[in-house]
Amino acid sequence: MKTDGSIYRLLQRHLDKQAVGFPSSWSGADIRLLKRLFTPDEAKLALHLTYKPDPTGTIIERAASEFPADQARRLLDSMFARGSIGWKEKDGTGHWYVLPLVVGMYEGQDGDPSPEYLEDTDAYFKTLSFGRSFLAVQPSQLRTIPIHKSIPVEHPVATYDQIRTIVRYSPGPFVVLPCICRRSKAMKNKPCAKTSREETCLAFGDMANMVLRRKHCREVTRDEVLAILKQNEDDGLVLQPANTRQPEFVCSCCGCCCGMLSYQKFLPHPVDFWASNYYAEVSAKACTQCGTCVSRCQVGAVTLTGPSGEAKINLSRCIGCGLCVPTCPSEAVSLKKKDQETVPPANEEDLYDEVMANKMNGPEQLKMLIKVALKMKQ
Repeated sequence: MKTDGSIYRLLQRHLDKQAVGFPSSWSGADIRLLKRLFTPDEAKLALHLTYKPDPTGTIIERAASEFPADQARRLLDSMFARGSIGWKEKDGTGHWYVLPLVVGMYEGQDGDPSPEYLEDTDAYFKTLSFGRSFLAVQPSQLRTIPIHKSIPVEHPVATYDQIRTIVRYSPGPFVVLPCICRRSKAMKNKPCAKTSREETCLAFGDMANMVLRRKHCREVTRDEVLAILKQNEDDGLVLQPANTRQPEFVCSCCGCCCGMLSYQKFLPHPVDFWASNYYAEVSAKACTQCGTCVSRCQVGAVTLTGPSGEAKINLSRCIGCGLCVPTCPSEAVSLKKKDQETVPPANEEDLYDEVMANKMNGPEQLKMLIKVALKMKQ
């Protein structure tokens, strides 16, 4: 008979084998976090789920030797209500799957985390094992797309780089949620420096249906989504949807609160780990050295260090969000498309299949970390 502790260790190892890993931690932060997210019976049933959505009947059949069908259904519902696993409806049937911690279980708290939960997630996020595993995900789970005002009208822009087109073509429904990153900072008395608004995260399609099933969100119209996006852009937030051609959520991120952008700012060459098709460029002749673009940039990619003190873009840091373009009073900043366009996977399931196919083993992750460390010394 397995003890509670061994069940959580089995679950940690099972999650670590999925597309986005969940590595062990010498500090025990991994097990403490899993105990927040799963009861022992839930952990045991979660061993029968993978990152690929499976119908309820399939999971009940897999777990038949351990759980009666009714109990298995109740456990699936309780895990889902806690944000520990994912659900979607396919062909009229509910399908279940394990979520990565990020983007997944962490955001599954729907902007309403407990202080204890935040303490445990923070402890795990700070471990070297989590950071190594998180950076090893290829392709990245999120991508950065330009804000609407930053793209010249004469430039052809792919649909997946236009958030308004994505919203217009989405079948819906649409929901808005509080940003868990911004709320967690506020709970630590560190309010966001960019906006006082917490309802900035948007979901649509299957993701919106999942959140609506948990009843932890506010349903909005298509027009309200577009209005929220405009306000997010005006407030200076970076648009980061899922890294797919048909994204079902978009985060609107700030450099002071967002976990993703915090990693980006920490890395010496973050574009090595980021998906974006654009970069900013400054005209030295037009620049008046006002510094507006420096304060507008959320990732520290702009400095006033050119030959005459004009703005200079660090292309190893610029993620092509376009926030610096519309606010430049001399129109010295423009957005340029990269020579090689990155076409994202079609949908979420294709994304995680690619991540699984590119999954690094331990030695490969260590080699990657060494490369990052060497760049830090340059």
